[in-house]
Amino acid sequence: MEIGSILLFWCLKIFKSMKRKVIPFSVLIFSILLFNSNAGLSQSKADWEAGFPDGCTSITVGKDATADGSVITSHTDDSHRTRSWMDIESSRDHDSDATVPMYKRMNDSTQAMPAYKHERIGEIPQVEHTNRYLNTAYPSMNEHQLAIGESTFGGRDELQSDEGLIDCQRLCQLMLERTSNAREAIKLAGRLTKKYGWNDYGECLTIADEDEVWHFEIVGPGKGKVGSIWAAQRVPDDHVSVNANASRIRQINLDDSDHFMASENVKKVAREKGWWDEEEEPFEFCYAYAPDSRKSVAARRREWRVFDLMAPSLELSPTSENYPFSVKPDEKVELSDLVDVFKDYYQGTPYDMRRNTTWENEDGEQEISPLANPFMPYDQLAIEDVSGGWYHVNEETGDIRFLGERTIARWYTMYGTIIQCRSWLPDEVGGVVWLAQDNIATSIYIPIFAGTTQLPESYSTPGRTNGFTRKSAWWAFNRLGTLTAQRWGDMHKDVDAVWDPWQKKLFEQQSEIDQKAQKLYNQDPQKAREFLTNYTNKWGNKVVEKAWNLGDKLWTKYDEQF
Repeated sequence: MEIGSILLFWCLKIFKSMKRKVIPFSVLIFSILLFNSNAGLSQSKADWEAGFPDGCTSITVGKDATADGSVITSHTDDSHRTRSWMDIESSRDHDSDATVPMYKRMNDSTQAMPAYKHERIGEIPQVEHTNRYLNTAYPSMNEHQLAIGESTFGGRDELQSDEGLIDCQRLCQLMLERTSNAREAIKLAGRLTKKYGWNDYGECLTIADEDEVWHFEIVGPGKGKVGSIWAAQRVPDDHVSVNANASRIRQINLDDSDHFMASENVKKVAREKGWWDEEEEPFEFCYAYAPDSRKSVAARRREWRVFDLMAPSLELSPTSENYPFSVKPDEKVELSDLVDVFKDYYQGTPYDMRRNTTWENEDGEQEISPLANPFMPYDQLAIEDVSGGWYHVNEETGDIRFLGERTIARWYTMYGTIIQCRSWLPDEVGGVVWLAQDNIATSIYIPIFAGTTQLPESYSTPGRTNGFTRKSAWWAFNRLGTLTAQRWGDMHKDVDAVWDPWQKKLFEQQSEIDQKAQKLYNQDPQKAREFLTNYTNKWGNKVVEKAWNLGDKLWTKYDEQF
C-alpha cells in the first residue's frame, strides 16, 4: 500500500471512531488530494500478476546460430491494455529549438475497454534528424536495421523514481530515432537516463543490429532521484538467449567491453544499500537489483522451455532457479522454429494445463478433451480444477490463488514480433519485422520491412478504445483466437490448416522478394520502398480478411459444440 493510501485509510478509520458525524472539510480534502497525487505518480502495474510482471517474452539469436546468418530479436507484447494499432513514423528534420514530449503511462478505465493513457510530464531537447521506424506499442525497428524487443522484470520497488522523465516506450522510441546500431543505442540510453531520469520499473530491452544482439537491463536510481542503473550483456554469435519477465544478467566483466557494458554506478548503489557485500560474494546484477524476479515460476518456466526447445541435448531442469544467460542451439535456428516456440503452451510436458481435462473417445480411450483449453482466463482455472506451478498467496488472508502455468503463447498478447537484421542486404531490405496480431498460437506473421513506409489501414485503426470494430486488424485476430480456444482440440487444427501453408509460403518466397527489392534498390531506393510497401500491404490485407473469414467458418462448423 502506498503512503497516500495508508494515510487516507487511517484518517477515515480515526474519523469513523469519533462521535462527530462531520469530517472537517479541510482534513478530508487534504487526505483525498494526497491519495490522488500519490496514485498518479507511480508507473502502472496493471500487467503484473501474483506480484510479478506478466508482460512479455523476448528471444534473441546471434548471427552464427541462425540458418541464414541473420541476427534476431523478438517480442510478444502480452498486454491487452497497450495500444492495438501501429503505424510507420517517417524520418524528419527538426528545428534547433524543437523538443520531444515525455509521458507517463497510466491506467485508463474511461475507454470502452481497459487501456493505458499517456500523461505528459515534461520534455527533452530534440535532435536535428530522426529516423523512420515501425511504431508499435513498443517501437520495434528503424530504417537502419536497429531492432528492439522488450520484457519487464520489475526489480525493487524502492528503485522506481517519479523524478525521471523517460519510460520504456519512450526509450525505445528515442533509441530508434537517434541511433543506427545496438552499441550506440545502449550508450545513448545510458546518457539520456542519467541526465533526464528513468521513471519505469525494471526492464530488459533486447537490442539487435545486423552484427550482434544485446540484453540491456535497466532499473531506476531510487525514490526521489534522477538517473538510472543498468547493465548490458551481449549474446554470443552462436547462441540463443531469452528474457521472460525476470532479470537474467548476473556477473558482469567490464574489462570485456565486447560483451559487457554498465552504468558507472552499477556496483556503487548496491554496495551502499547493503544489497551486495563485496567481501562475501561476487556482484550479480539480478540479485542486487531484482532478486524477487528470480523467484518467479512464471518467468523461469518460460526460460527453461525456450532453452529446452532450442537445445534439448542440455536436458535442463524445469525447476531450476537459474539457467545459463545463453545457450548454443542443437541446430541452426530457422524462422519456423521461432514461430513454433512462440506458439508453445507446454504441450507434451507435465506443465500442459489440458492434461487432466480428459474424455473417452469413440474407441473407448481416454484422451485430452477437444474442449480442454490452454488459454483459460484465470477465474476458469478453479472451475476446471487446473493446478500448476504458478500461484499467488494473499499475505493478509493466506488464501492461495492458482494461476496454472504461464505459457509462452497467451490469450492476452496484443502483438508479436520476430525481427531479422541481415548484413548482406541494404538496410531497408535487410531489416524485416515479422508481425503477428493477438494470440500467436492462432495467428500468422507478415513481413514489414525497414523500407516499408505505410501499413494497411486496418493495422493503424484503434481496436480497444472504442470497442469491437471490423475496421481493426487486431479485432480480426482477437475474435479468431478467442473463438478457437473454446474448442481448442478441434478448432486449432482448422486454423493451422490455413495459416501453416501461408506462413511456409511467406518464408519460402522471402529470398525472391529480397532479390527483387535489392535490384530495385540498386536502381532507385524509392522504387524498392514502394515495392516492399505494396508487398507488406498485400499480405496484411490478405491475412486480416482471412482471419475474419476463418472466424465465421468456425462459428458455423462448430455451432452448439462449444
